[in-house]
Amino acid sequence: MGQLPLLVLLAYALYEGLFHAVEADHVLAVTNIVSQRNKIWPAVKDGIFWGLGHTSTIFLVGIVMILFKVNIPDRSFSYFEAAVGLMLIIVASYRLYLFFRDEELFYFHKHSYEHAGVNDHLHVHVHSKGPNLHKTSYGIGFVHGLAGSGALVVLVMTQIESMASSLLYLVIFGIGSIIGMTLIAGVFSIPFSKKLVNSKILRTILVLTSSVLCLAYGCYVIYNNLLA
Repeated sequence: MGQLPLLVLLAYALYEGLFHAVEADHVLAVTNIVSQRNKIWPAVKDGIFWGLGHTSTIFLVGIVMILFKVNIPDRSFSYFEAAVGLMLIIVASYRLYLFFRDEELFYFHKHSYEHAGVNDHLHVHVHSKGPNLHKTSYGIGFVHGLAGSGALVVLVMTQIESMASSLLYLVIFGIGSIIGMTLIAGVFSIPFSKKLVNSKILRTILVLTSSVLCLAYGCYVIYNNLLA
């Protein structure tokens, strides 16, 4: 394969990695993660870890298939997709559990301030607590990689004869995926930032909408890959 076709293919890998991040299942999963943040930067790091997890799976599966000439049956990819659907259901359900538990972000405190006299003020304080979401993001990205990595590697192996070029394709795709998920996480975390988080009505609408959509899409993915 000549240099120009290879460069074109690598550019296509970067393009595919970037736009792979905006697929519905990826966006819904990441939105349910970053909805637990009240600052953009931690959410951006969640996106980075999601991309790293996704890339790890793609690279591991790719190495096995390219180096050892292992072929994964097409039917197996349906089970991988169904696993992603199950994961979406779990992510959405856990997010709803955290929300209805109603102790994750909103705490009401009464403070007294002395000016001319003593005045009591009721404030809503936003606290970001809970588990290490970076690890969760990495794990979710890793599972997502199982669904899409097989088809990607098959595409690589059918179009690139050089083993080194095949691995480079996977790396470029992974970089594009990391960049894409970082941008998506940052953008979708904006409605949950401190400037808007004090509106509990708005937050309720956003969290419930993203969680219900994630739950419904997870059910759809399982039905489409196992029952349809």
